[in-house]
Amino acid sequence: MFYFWLVLIGFFGGILGGMGMGGGTLLIPFLTIGLKISQQNAQAINLLAFLPMSIFALIVHCKNKLVKFKIAFPIIISGVISSVGGALLATKINSSNLKVWFGIFLIIVGVFQIVSLFIFSQKGYGGNLKQSSIK
Repeated sequence: MFYFWLVLIGFFGGILGGMGMGGGTLLIPFLTIGLKISQQNAQAINLLAFLPMSIFALIVHCKNKLVKFKIAFPIIISGVISSVGGALLATKINSSNLKVWFGIFLIIVGVFQIVSLFIFSQKGYGGNLKQSSIK
């Protein structure tokens, strides 16, 4: 039954990851809360699972000409550099504190998404945002 849950979690995490919504947002809580895996192990599993998912998703998005490389490269470079620091920091923090910080992060992201939704709906965007002119 344990492996069934792993496959199911991976399936839904892959769908979200492929859509660019961050499968780890779902994967980490399911692994830590549902399967009682330590926070550090869940984050490591998420990072490892993210690599093939992101490569395939990137291929699809590039093929559909949805990637703006002028924007992507600074994000990639700063993300790679800061991920090293984040990974080192995550190994130094105990699992219960890391869970709390990850929970706070998820709450902040959720509040930001809700606020953004209200701002866009007030301005009449309603999900049909025009594409940026940056190329």
